[in-house]
Amino acid sequence: MNLAAQLKQAFDPYFSASLQVWERVVELGEWYTANAGEVLKRPNSSEYYLSFIIQGSGGVFLTKRNSLFCIDLCYENEFFGDYMSFLSGQPTELEIKTFEQTELFRISRTSFEQLQKANAYGDKFFRYAAESLFMHKQQQQIDLISKTAEERYDNLQKKQSQILQRTPQKYIASYLGITPQSLSRIRKKSLIRN
Repeated sequence: MNLAAQLKQAFDPYFSASLQVWERVVELGEWYTANAGEVLKRPNSSEYYLSFIIQGSGGVFLTKRNSLFCIDLCYENEFFGDYMSFLSGQPTELEIKTFEQTELFRISRTSFEQLQKANAYGDKFFRYAAESLFMHKQQQQIDLISKTAEERYDNLQKKQSQILQRTPQKYIASYLGITPQSLSRIRKKSLIRN
């Protein structure tokens, strides 16, 4: 499947646009293959691309008091990067890196603005990106407050069944706000239940 068709298929559930619209989007962006463990954005730098994961995975990290905290896990058909920095053009403390070889479609800030102004579909793409990222973060905050670590882990497993094979366990534990030892206990309970 070509990239335009793949993007169309990923976005069709949210808004339907012709293949020609997606071909225009592809013309403004680029395909990028990131190596496993590649840092795409360093802390205290600016994000220059809005990326969409075609295949692979990665995380968003924050370092505080010499500890690395995973604040987001990202997989196929999800936006990936430091959206706040991308929109503002300002540096943030966030670090963006991959967990495995990752195929990304990415579009620069300049091309994204050009796309947004080009036609109604460009504006819809911009709105979908903003809405998707907002809803994801809002749900993450709600889950953190209203669900146990065990429930959040079960949800991750349902969303991404191969999470343990694709994501370092220390990052899963950090994302859930627990220690690696607690994650190990939760995993054992989960195996017994299933």
